Amino acid sequence: MRRIWLLFAQAVTVLLAAYFVVGTLKPEWLGRTPPGMGRVSLVEAPAATVSGPPPAGSFRQAAQRASAAVVSINTSKAADRSPKSNDPWFRFFFGEQGSQPQAGLGSGVIISNDGYILTNNHVVEGADEIEVVLADSRKVNAKVMGTDPDTDLAILKISIDRLPVITLGNSDALQVGDQVLAIGNPFGVGQTVTSGIVSALGRNQLGINTFENFIQTDAAINPGNSGGALVDVNGHLMGINTAIYSRSGGSMGIGFAIPVSTAKLVLEGIVKDGVVRRGWIGVEPADLSPELMETFGVKARRGVLITGVLQNGPAAQAGVRPGDVIVEVAGKEIANVSELLSSVAALKPGTPSRFKVLRKDNAEDLNVTPGLRPKPQRPPQLQQR
Repeated sequence: MRRIWLLFAQAVTVLLAAYFVVGTLKPEWLGRTPPGMGRVSLVEAPAATVSGPPPAGSFRQAAQRASAAVVSINTSKAADRSPKSNDPWFRFFFGEQGSQPQAGLGSGVIISNDGYILTNNHVVEGADEIEVVLADSRKVNAKVMGTDPDTDLAILKISIDRLPVITLGNSDALQVGDQVLAIGNPFGVGQTVTSGIVSALGRNQLGINTFENFIQTDAAINPGNSGGALVDVNGHLMGINTAIYSRSGGSMGIGFAIPVSTAKLVLEGIVKDGVVRRGWIGVEPADLSPELMETFGVKARRGVLITGVLQNGPAAQAGVRPGDVIVEVAGKEIANVSELLSSVAALKPGTPSRFKVLRKDNAEDLNVTPGLRPKPQRPPQLQQR
């Protein structure tokens, strides 16, 4: 009996020792959780679904509506060859001087089921070949239907079915502080959406284009975004991203977009006539300043001073003289040179329009028949994107 008891005690001792060792080194074998490895009670949100409603403040729906109609544009230009490259003695001493083909990158917006694409002129200018890459990765070559360097806009056309089309908004209704999205292909990384607000409206005298009426935004715009879409929170097209102000070459929160109201006028002109036809009257205008007012003896407090008139030009033939102050064009009040330029450009060449001018102390109405605006020289530009 004593022997049995000793065997039992030894067995229990061994089992307890084994239990202690296993419980210390491998507690999970016994179904125990080691210290510090317990489950943490977390509060998690319900699992979201792609088709479910977006979170409050999300721009998901606007981005989804507009992004499908924003395309990437790849351009190529043949290498420029030296005129002496065929001279054997030139090649003997200097070797082959052929340069590499030039490649460009930009963005565009599909605005019609017919395949019309709106982009910047500087994106496609001088290109020998233009390839459009849709958001669904389809690729197709594009044809330039027309360009308008005055506004830095161009119209392309592609022939492909099942095209997504963006909805055009009313850029004239934008206000400072409105939220906007910029969509494009910056640096070639792929389609990218950035957000910001409308920082300013009617920006001009920037030296970017001849006709400037830019929407300024702090949405990030970088190389490759040129020609891309600026949309509102409903996904409606408000502008075409075109340039940034930058000291580093990258986004510094000051970007500029051409309003869609301007883009529609360019589109209609190119599709209808192949070119944009603008009015021109042949004057040298200047904003009113105390010095000029004293020089010309002007007492007007608003309008644009005419400091020079082209001989036999439309304005001269209508009776406009140096020293006149234009205050209205076709019923629209004029406050500065930019407004005069835009208002005259919007006139139909060959069709008389009423100009209201102040001459000394008298107001006069003149019927001016604008001519066709000559092709301009390209102005100096900021960094275009």
